[in-house]
Amino acid sequence: MNQGINVVGLYVDDQDAALAFYVDKLGFRVHTDVSNGAYRWLTVQHPEQPSFQLGLFRPGPPVHDEATAQTLRAMVAKGAMPPLVLSVADCRASYEQFKARGVEFTQEPVDRYGSVDAGFRDPAGNGWKMIQAAAQK
Repeated sequence: MNQGINVVGLYVDDQDAALAFYVDKLGFRVHTDVSNGAYRWLTVQHPEQPSFQLGLFRPGPPVHDEATAQTLRAMVAKGAMPPLVLSVADCRASYEQFKARGVEFTQEPVDRYGSVDAGFRDPAGNGWKMIQAAAQK
């Protein structure tokens, strides 16, 4: 039996805007997009990680009441959630590629401890670190 993490969720305020960002700007692909009434299960995948899904979920029913949903959306918009990490082979080249697609960066590529990293946020405010790992010796 295979076990492990299959889906990690992010809270987004607008699932269509999030979908456009992750697919059109970051190059992810849609895995699942189904609705049950007002609830929408929307996941995307990085093309090089087909067994892992990133859920783009809107806070609200059936999981949250409206007051909790508003609080969560406000926290995400302020960048209060922990950042996600995107591993890349060449941080500077990926930075230029994503910037040309309209990704707004919060930090340009910086050399740190032998690696290179940059920061950006999605339309909802979720923070990302894009990291090029240090060369192995």
